[in-house]
Amino acid sequence: MEGKFALVTGGSRGIGREVCLELAEMGFDILVNYQGNKTEADKTVGLVKEKGRQAEAIQFNVAVGAEVEGQLNAWKTANPKATIEVLVNNAGIRKDNLFFWMSDEEWDTVLDVSLRGFYNVTKFIVKDMLSMKRGNIVNVVSLSGIKGMPGQVNYSAAKGAVIAATKSLAQEVGRRGIRVNAVAPGFIATDMTENINEAEFKKMIPLNRFGEAKEVSSVVGFLVSPKAAYITGEVISINGGLYT
Repeated sequence: MEGKFALVTGGSRGIGREVCLELAEMGFDILVNYQGNKTEADKTVGLVKEKGRQAEAIQFNVAVGAEVEGQLNAWKTANPKATIEVLVNNAGIRKDNLFFWMSDEEWDTVLDVSLRGFYNVTKFIVKDMLSMKRGNIVNVVSLSGIKGMPGQVNYSAAKGAVIAATKSLAQEVGRRGIRVNAVAPGFIATDMTENINEAEFKKMIPLNRFGEAKEVSSVVGFLVSPKAAYITGEVISINGGLYT
């Protein structure tokens, strides 16, 4: 393959899938990262190809550095004329529990996927972006990382850390033509919120509804577009007006 690619971690379903489709419509070829659900990843690949773009599913656990490096190095070797121009760090996992009852596994897994995953994938990709002197990184964080949510101390800690990392990295790489931003969704109707009572929780939201994945992906698309050329180090909330 050759062309300008966007890598979307956790791209097989939900917000990740919609981001893949949004970026495909903008003219990017897509690398769909997934950890275990090959069927859904292949479905996303098919949907991207229907839009006339190249797409490939690539399997690795973002929390395991050796997997990230091994799979991405193999892909680069097989596709020497392709460049990854956009990285969307979307992979994440929730393991909600009250802090007092939270297990080490619930804490470690959530931090590993969101925070170490950001570190592993971004560190690999940003090296080439620095050489090219261009690139866009968008981190999908959460309202939980800004507002804090009961039962989500682990998730809030992980996403809050990525928010801080977004701001810091943007200052490091801006002079090399790389922009780093984040989007912070609130309650979005996806697999991750299917066990949440929408009728109850939407009462907290000024717009009185859960958001849609497309409403997140459209902001990601804006941030990687030339229209956002002077925006970096920012966190854009997409939450229907739900703040502290």
